[in-house]
Amino acid sequence: MNLRVLQPGLLDTVQDAGRHGYQHLGINPGGVMDRIGMYVANSLVGNDPAEAVIELHFPAAAFLLDAPAMIALSGADLGAMVNDQPVPINRPLVVSGQSVLRFTRPVSGACGYLAIRHGLALDSWLGSYSTHLPAGAGGFGGRALQKNDVVPLRLATSYNAVLRQQQVAELPWTAGTGELYGAADRIHITEGSGFALLNAHAQEQLTTSSFAVAPQSDRMGFRLQGPPLKTEHKAELLSAGVPLGTIQLLPNGQLIVLMADHQITGGYPRVAHVITVDQPTLAQLRPRQELRFAMIAPDTAEELLWQQEQRLLFLQNACKLRLEEWLSHYGLH
Repeated sequence: MNLRVLQPGLLDTVQDAGRHGYQHLGINPGGVMDRIGMYVANSLVGNDPAEAVIELHFPAAAFLLDAPAMIALSGADLGAMVNDQPVPINRPLVVSGQSVLRFTRPVSGACGYLAIRHGLALDSWLGSYSTHLPAGAGGFGGRALQKNDVVPLRLATSYNAVLRQQQVAELPWTAGTGELYGAADRIHITEGSGFALLNAHAQEQLTTSSFAVAPQSDRMGFRLQGPPLKTEHKAELLSAGVPLGTIQLLPNGQLIVLMADHQITGGYPRVAHVITVDQPTLAQLRPRQELRFAMIAPDTAEELLWQQEQRLLFLQNACKLRLEEWLSHYGLH
């Protein structure tokens, strides 16, 4: 059972929750841009929430599934179609063999996720299936998917009793993601070690001004376009470790937010950090889309993360229960 790439996309890669614990060796964690999209897509098909998925950016790849499969799409809505039939995101789907999955238009969001029940049969690198593009390792050959690539799948299941000569069957439940994402006009941040370097006006501008995602943004970082922020005085800083979500102040006064493929150290002032809860919301912003920051305390950020994790766990358990009942009804496992 395989997934064949009929047409390559802009940057479609295999990703999971990332490889952690190797930053001291110069290897960043990487992983998905939007952990909620990965979590939801996997939960809908009964996978572990951190199972490897295919991350899609529009224009996205077209795929051929050579055998019946259960799939789910989450994150961005990229106008998915199976055999020219529109299909929804955040809902499990059973598709027939020789089905073509393609994406027609960016409806909302920036990065979509394709999960397939039982997962992809690939080799891990340093405990992760995520594609590490600079090292050319992990994922599928350490690179983005290309035309005629054949990605093996772990396990085939007969869904004949479900399809009954249909090409696609939508399972009768949907994952609600409304409470899992925030709003672009309120990306929550906490103060960074370099916040005090900003002058009083710049500190105020950080949370009162609008910023736009620059077209030059990518998986390494989102460059923001906005009013130049000025420092109280010039300071020479030593390079230090930088995590996902760090907001750095560039020499021209503009900001860059470090994303999934960020470097592991940085010497620019670290004026703030996008909290973990809002990193998926940020990841789904498209070039030229505007955003605003809202400053909160670290303990508030922790409380928001706990609430989000509880919602994700509830969603996973609900999907598991519905899927087990559905599979039992059809004598599947």
